[in-house]
Amino acid sequence: MADAKKDYYEVLGVPRDADADAIKKAYRKLAIQYHPDKNPGNVAAEEKFKQISEAYEVLSDPEKRRRYDQFGHRAFASGGGAGSGGFGGGFGGIDLEEALRTFMGAMGGGGGSIFDNFFGGEERRAGGRAAGADLRYDLEIDFEEAVLGSHRELTLPILIECSACGGSGAERGSARETCRQCRGRGVVVSSQGFIQFRQTCPACGGSGQVTTKACRHCDGAGRVRERRTLSLKIPPGVETGSRLRLAGKGEGGHAGGPAGDLYVVLHVRPHELFERRDEDILCEVPVPFAVAALGGEIEVPTIQGPAKLRIPAGTQSGSVFRLRGRGVVDPHSGLHGDHHVRVVIETPDRLSSRQRRAIEEVGAMLDGSNHPLSAQLQEKARRFYERKRILEGGR
Repeated sequence: MADAKKDYYEVLGVPRDADADAIKKAYRKLAIQYHPDKNPGNVAAEEKFKQISEAYEVLSDPEKRRRYDQFGHRAFASGGGAGSGGFGGGFGGIDLEEALRTFMGAMGGGGGSIFDNFFGGEERRAGGRAAGADLRYDLEIDFEEAVLGSHRELTLPILIECSACGGSGAERGSARETCRQCRGRGVVVSSQGFIQFRQTCPACGGSGQVTTKACRHCDGAGRVRERRTLSLKIPPGVETGSRLRLAGKGEGGHAGGPAGDLYVVLHVRPHELFERRDEDILCEVPVPFAVAALGGEIEVPTIQGPAKLRIPAGTQSGSVFRLRGRGVVDPHSGLHGDHHVRVVIETPDRLSSRQRRAIEEVGAMLDGSNHPLSAQLQEKARRFYERKRILEGGR
């Protein structure tokens, strides 16, 4: 059966052999385009943004990408999303491992070591113990939190081990006995033609044992859903798509198995003043006409605080200046990027009579040598019209 979801490579618009940089670049471009803050109330854009984030989470992780390239979306089918851990169960109640073992046995393969290595053998059912599922939580944070770091308190409803029964599902003091339906094997066998299928026993949940009296607190499930408040440290330098792992904070295990992990996927809101490009920051700053013409010093905002910037005489609108080391810290190397200032010449919009006369006098004294860009434009236009006249004369 073909995967129901759209191919992750198609979602990001990259070829299957794209390198990590190409995937990251494509993701950033699409994330900016479809970010909910830029498309308020647009359900389609919001859904597209979720698809983009999910695709990037998988393709940016070498191990998850390898699994996806090999198995497609089926590699993440059992845990409900890219943050889950692989394959086991979840195929309409049929235990895929047991089906493959039985099939290989019928074909003379014995169903032995290759599947023991791939699925972890019988360990996942020993005594009914099983690790809890990994969880994913998407968190929107402000630009300031991403570049400077912060702390958050997250309150989530999570399935945890029942404290009343210790995850066994049995009332304390009650006896446990061998399951009669599966005779302690944890699986039941059904036949379809010449192929046998093994399915997790519905009576004991695969543990091979049943209790004579179910725990009243969890109704025999061994786990209860509770709201937990978790402390999350957001380090400086994170960006959209960054994942923070809280070990052991996922769903509680079955029958005393270890808890899974919680993965927090970050989404950074756009900022009204700063634009981030990797570890560099870009900021657009207006400069008075007189300062641009004569030169001077201005104060510009950076993420570390105000900084002085020297503007040389004759600066044109659109010129970019760099302040080294005033960008975002790289969370891996600890090095800082740069802060780039794009200058926009600001023209005064309200002039007194005296100011107007002064500007008119200055304008009258200026000639083409004072406006090199205007002179270049006029020369380019002259060459165009000359070629146009020649072409029209040849018709």
